[in-house]
Amino acid sequence: YEQEIRFGWGKETHLMRRFSTLTLRCLRATPAYPASATTPLRFGSRSAVMESAWASAAGDANVLPAAASSGQQRRPFSGSAKPFRVLVTRSLPEVALKMLREAPNLEVEIYPSADSPIPAEELRKRMAGGFDGLLVLLTDKVDAGLLDVAGDRLKIVSTMSVGFNHVDTPSLKSRGILLGYTPDCLTETTADLTVTLLLVTARRIQEALAAVKDGSWGTWSPLWLCGVDVHSSTVGIVGFGRIGQAVAKRLKAFGCTVLYTGPREKPEATEVGAEFVSEADLLSRSDFVIPMFPLTPATTGYFNASRFKQMKKSAILINATRGEAVNQEDLAAALKNGDIAGAGLDVTTPEPLPTDSPLLSFPNCVILPHIGSATVATREKMATMAAANIVAFAAGHPVPFQAKL
Repeated sequence: YEQEIRFGWGKETHLMRRFSTLTLRCLRATPAYPASATTPLRFGSRSAVMESAWASAAGDANVLPAAASSGQQRRPFSGSAKPFRVLVTRSLPEVALKMLREAPNLEVEIYPSADSPIPAEELRKRMAGGFDGLLVLLTDKVDAGLLDVAGDRLKIVSTMSVGFNHVDTPSLKSRGILLGYTPDCLTETTADLTVTLLLVTARRIQEALAAVKDGSWGTWSPLWLCGVDVHSSTVGIVGFGRIGQAVAKRLKAFGCTVLYTGPREKPEATEVGAEFVSEADLLSRSDFVIPMFPLTPATTGYFNASRFKQMKKSAILINATRGEAVNQEDLAAALKNGDIAGAGLDVTTPEPLPTDSPLLSFPNCVILPHIGSATVATREKMATMAAANIVAFAAGHPVPFQAKL
């Protein structure tokens, strides 16, 4: 069955970027498929071969991981089964849409916009029509009200995101609805952007580009647009998970001293030579401070006036994790009062940031429109992972990327 959904499992990337077939081995196990075949079959409709391939795949650890007492509901495929209806709230990369359209017994409805989120009322209106699955983005709020409208038919929500703060997980759990997400798929891409943002802010690239465009670029001057060095600097990372570690690896190539803090020491830190220190030590020593922790009630507004005052006056804050991690009013005050030297933000609250935000008035505050994972390869990977959750569940297989509720 050439559905472009072959699952590869590794330490970091759980889904191969280019999906191919369910697996030739599974197909060869079916009586109707010759063992000598070297190319996959295309199926224009459901068939005994396809059904046999799906049945074989269900027990293949190379295709889908075994469900570990997750309460996974299985939906056996049958040629006469009622179509599994799925609502997709945005026009996704074509590779993911193809997966959904070509999956057996799936009926897919797609909100046509690629650039604008589906309005909340429109989403509720459509869900009232009866859907078994819902594929959303982080811009879509999945709350108790929406789930009430969806009713008992909804069995799975899959979000094209690593985080799922936009989903009311207790409401999902109480209704027995599974949640799929896209973990571990944007680590390297987000680390690239984080270091880019650090460099752009430190070297005043935003101001330099503006000078070229507005005509203020004059004769060479000894101190004009001088920033600060990144090489040989001290960088403090608050939270040392996968992205934090990937950032540290990149900065070691610049000869940076990397400090990190968190609930506990991480054995992975020895690979990049990062030093575990207290939060107070990190804030007082670092030239650049980078939050890299998950958003929880405890970390909301974590970087506030108190912590800015603990930082060096020459320090720069770089935030590419969650906008809510920073108290933006306190940040504006810290920049105005000179408590810190600058800030680079790829995430804000709200998004998009209003054009009259005080933060936009500071030349030493660089703000990007949340592009941490914005590469074609990564977005395709995220979309296909989200789609794979739906396709697997609809076929009665374990959800490959299931969140613990």
